[in-house]
Amino acid sequence: MDGAAIESLSRQFDVHADPALVDDPARLLACLKDADALIVRNRTQVTRALLDAAPRLVAIGRLGVGLDNIDVDACAARGVAVLPATGANARAVAEYVIATAMLLLRGAYTSSDAVAAGAWPRAALSNGREAAGSTLAIIGFGGIGQLVASLANAIGMTAIGYDPAQPPDAPCWGSTGARPVPLDEALRSADVVTLHMPLTNATRNLLDATRLALLPSHAILINTSRGGIVDEAALASALREGRLGGAALDVFAREPLQSGSVLADVPNLILTPHIAGLTAQSNMRVSTLVASRVAQALSDDAHTPR
Repeated sequence: MDGAAIESLSRQFDVHADPALVDDPARLLACLKDADALIVRNRTQVTRALLDAAPRLVAIGRLGVGLDNIDVDACAARGVAVLPATGANARAVAEYVIATAMLLLRGAYTSSDAVAAGAWPRAALSNGREAAGSTLAIIGFGGIGQLVASLANAIGMTAIGYDPAQPPDAPCWGSTGARPVPLDEALRSADVVTLHMPLTNATRNLLDATRLALLPSHAILINTSRGGIVDEAALASALREGRLGGAALDVFAREPLQSGSVLADVPNLILTPHIAGLTAQSNMRVSTLVASRVAQALSDDAHTPR
């Protein structure tokens, strides 16, 4: 959490800021005994057991937007407000998607060692593709997906999208220049696919072996939303067998990845440790927003008649 946001909270409340608590559950539960608010990232699991240990809890601030690590129903039943940083890291994620798509399309940025050693793989690296004129399929068309579409249009990509929560006449399609299409059509038409949806029973393994087979063999897949939406074993097989042009995963079914993962040593695969939404600027925005929302929730609670 950004230091300035912690300092702003400390001017109003007694604050215990310790990133190591996520790896020390017993100490975390002990700290929660007298806590009125809790601020977490994605690794802290806010379960019923955790809530039982925090009888005074009024609010949970989430430094991010995904809520799959928080038992939202249990929080609602206990009157605990869940306060995500909606929109604050959208720009960081959208830029990650566009930058990664361009890197994988071009395919020219992994040969520095060979060039420095005197090799000259000019012919091998001369068949990269341009982003302009390619089709970007955005699966999940909320705030981040919409910003990705706008950035894609600015560099000449054609944006199409799928989101069952957005009707075909929703204003977001026209305002971003994207066209809504059914999921399978989006996959078949895509040069690049990017995922922006929560992990639910409906989206778990949404891109399994069958749906991955719908993608053109040159297509690029990028997942910055949640692990578990892509079948990792099926993706690894598709890349190893040349049935997919490339992929980038920032999120995984189990984080961190374990030794011997099916994703180890897979060609044309970029792996990053759940940082697409993390930049110096986004961390400041996320931290400031969450601190403000938590402070407001505690202030409101202090003025609520008992």
